[in-house]
Amino acid sequence: MYASGKYSSRGPALIPRMKTKHRIYYITLFSVVLLGLIATGMFQFWPHSIESAADWTIDKRSVHDAPLVRLSVSSLIPERGDLSCRMHTCFDVYRCGYNPKNRIKVYIYPLQKFVDELGVPISSTGLSREYNDLLSAISDSDFYTDDVTRACLFIPSIDVLNQNSLRIRETAQALAMLPRWDKGMNHLLFNMLPGGPPDYNTALDVPRDRVLLAGGGFSTWTYRQGYDVSIPVYSPLSADVELPQRQPGPRRYFILSSQTAIHREYRAELERLKEENGEALLLLDKCSNLSQGAASARKRCFKGQMYDYPQILQESSFCVVLRGARLGQAALSDVLQAGCVPVILADSYVLPFSEVLDWKRASVVIPEEKLSEMYTILKSITHRQVEEMQRQAHWFWEAYFSSMKAIGLTTLQIINDRIYPYAARTYEQWNNPPVVKWSSVNSPLFLPLIPPRAPGFTAVVLTYDRVESLFRVITEISKVPSLAKLLVVWNNQNKSPPEESLWPKIGVPLKVVRTKENKLSNRFFPYDEIETEAVLAIDDDIIMLTSDELQFGYEVWREFPDRLVGYPGRLHLWDHEMGKWKYESEWTNEVSMVLTGAAFYHKYFNYLYTYKMPGDIKNWVDAHMNCEDIAMNFLVANITGKAPIKVTPRKKFKCPECTAIDGLSLDQTHMVERSECINKFASVFGTMPLKVVEHRADPVLYKDDFPEKLKSFPNIGSL
Repeated sequence: MYASGKYSSRGPALIPRMKTKHRIYYITLFSVVLLGLIATGMFQFWPHSIESAADWTIDKRSVHDAPLVRLSVSSLIPERGDLSCRMHTCFDVYRCGYNPKNRIKVYIYPLQKFVDELGVPISSTGLSREYNDLLSAISDSDFYTDDVTRACLFIPSIDVLNQNSLRIRETAQALAMLPRWDKGMNHLLFNMLPGGPPDYNTALDVPRDRVLLAGGGFSTWTYRQGYDVSIPVYSPLSADVELPQRQPGPRRYFILSSQTAIHREYRAELERLKEENGEALLLLDKCSNLSQGAASARKRCFKGQMYDYPQILQESSFCVVLRGARLGQAALSDVLQAGCVPVILADSYVLPFSEVLDWKRASVVIPEEKLSEMYTILKSITHRQVEEMQRQAHWFWEAYFSSMKAIGLTTLQIINDRIYPYAARTYEQWNNPPVVKWSSVNSPLFLPLIPPRAPGFTAVVLTYDRVESLFRVITEISKVPSLAKLLVVWNNQNKSPPEESLWPKIGVPLKVVRTKENKLSNRFFPYDEIETEAVLAIDDDIIMLTSDELQFGYEVWREFPDRLVGYPGRLHLWDHEMGKWKYESEWTNEVSMVLTGAAFYHKYFNYLYTYKMPGDIKNWVDAHMNCEDIAMNFLVANITGKAPIKVTPRKKFKCPECTAIDGLSLDQTHMVERSECINKFASVFGTMPLKVVEHRADPVLYKDDFPEKLKSFPNIGSL
C-alpha cells in the first residue's frame, strides 16, 4: 500500500484462530483426508496464494460465504468522533479487570458482509490483504480471546484502513449494528489513509462515537492525546524488498528526496537547494518513460538516470519526508528501513507511536517554513550523532514498522500500558535496541552504564528580570549540539515575560514556565516539560561557558549519570576554632560541591528534592532565598555516597556587567548564611554526606600541542 494508493482487495489469510472446542474434530478430519489423498496418489501441495490458502474464518466459513447483513436506510448512524474522549471518560477500564499477566484481552468480531438495500457492499475492496494480516497477527497473539465475555477491547472485522474505498454513511451504520457497540466504548479501529479530496481530513471521516482510533495521519488538531494511537502508514513496497544490511556511517549523498507527489512550491525549493549544494543533494522524481504500475513504483529518475527504489535510500545520510495531500506518508517507513535518517517536514504531524518512541533519537523534524535552511541545519549535526540516528532509525523500522503484525501488536501494547501502568514498558524498553548479553557476565548495576547520547539534555534557566543577560545565556546554550529543550523558569510574579517575538530564535523547543511564588526551589521542580534524563541547571548570568565546555560537561555526565557534574567548585571545611562547618569559595586543591548555577544532574533528583527532602530544608531555603544548590549537593551525596565532579578549569562564569543589585550571591550576608546552611543541613541529615575530592575532568588533548581541529573540544576556557 502506498500513501496515495489503495489496499489489495484479494481475499484474506486465516484470521482469528478456531475455537478450542472444534480443534480436535478438525485435526482428526484433516488427518483422515490427508491419509486418503496419500493412499490414492493424489496428494499435492496447497497453493500459497492468498486466494486459495485463506478461505476460512473463525466460524469455518469461506470469506465469500460470510453471512450477508443488509443495511436499512433508516439504520442508526453513530455520532461523529468525540474530541473530548480520554481513557477515563470514553473507555471502561473495569471491563479489563485484573489478571496475573497484566494483559488486555481482545475479541475480533466474526466476518460479515454488509450491503445496502440494493445489495451494494459498503466497501469497494472488501477485506484487504493488509487488514487480514493485521487480524491474523492479533488472533495469534497472547492478546486474543474467542470468549466475548472476557474481552476488554473489541476489533471489528470491517476494514477501514483506506477511507478511499469506503462508503462513509453505510460503514458507520455497519459499525452501529455490532452487538457490543455501546456507542463505540472499548472498540478499536485501524485507519491508515484518512480523509478524501478535496480537504483530506487528518482523521477517519466515518462517524464512530467513542471509538479509540489507531490512525496513520493524525495532526495535533485531531489527535486525542492519551486516547488515540498514532500509527505509521504501512509500506508493502519496503516490506517486499529485502535490503542488505548497511552499517551506519557516511553515505554517497548527504540529502536525498525520493517522493514523487511533492507540491510544486516544495519541489522548487528543493531544486534551489540542489543548485546551491550540487552533488551533496540528490533530487529524484518519477520516471516519465515508465507506465504506471508496480515497476514504476520501484524506480526513480534524475535527468534520465534511473535508480532502484527503495535501494537508493541506503546511499544517503538524510532522506526528506515531506507532507503530501495527507500528513502520514508511507515514504517514512521506506526511509527507516534503509537506515537513512528521516528529515520530516510536516507541520502538526503526530509521529507514529510518539507516545512511547523518542523520535529525536532517529529523525530530524524541521518546520515547513524552514525548508530553505534544511542543509545548514543538518550540517550542524555531528557525524557520531548521525551514525547513532541511522542505527536507531533502522531499529525503529525493524521493531515497529516492518509488518502489519508489528504495527498491530505495538498498538495493543501501548493501550495495554495505559490500562496496566504499573506493568508498562519503560522508556528504555521502547527505545533501546536489545543488547546482546554475555552468557556469564552481567552488569552489577542492572542498568545501562552509559545513557544514550541522542536524547540530549534539557537546560533549565531560573530567572527573575535580567532579560538581556537571560537572552545571552539562551543564545549561548542553543549552540550546544546535545541540547534537546530549553525551559525558562520565570520567577517574577510582578512582571510578565517578554513577548514571544522578542525571544531569541533557536533550533530547539523553548518553553517559559511562570511560577506562582518567587522561590529558589522552583528551579528543581519536576516539570512535565523535562522529558530528557539529563538536566542542565544554569543561572541567567552564566554567559562565559562555551558550547564546547557545556557539551563536554554533558559527555562527562553520561559517564557518571548518578553524580552532580558541574563547573563552579566549592568546598566545606571544619573550623576548629568555631567548632562548626565553614563554607569556602576560595580557589583550593579540593572540591566537595559543584554549584547548580551551572551543573548537570539526573532529573530523578528533582523529584527527591521536591518531595523527599529531609526535614524543613526546602522551606528554609525558600525562606532565606539561599543555599538551594548546597541542599541539592547534600541530597545527591547522601543518596549515592559519591562526590560531585568538577569539569574544565574555568573559575569565572558570571557576566562582568552583573552587579550586587542584580543578584543574590553578591549580597554581604550571602556568604555568612551559606556556612549556616551547611551546619543546619548536616544537623537535619544527621551526618556530613559531602565527600572531598582532589580531581576534575578535562578533555583529552586539552593542553597537548596539537592542531585545534584534532581536538574534540578546542574551546575550553582557562579561567
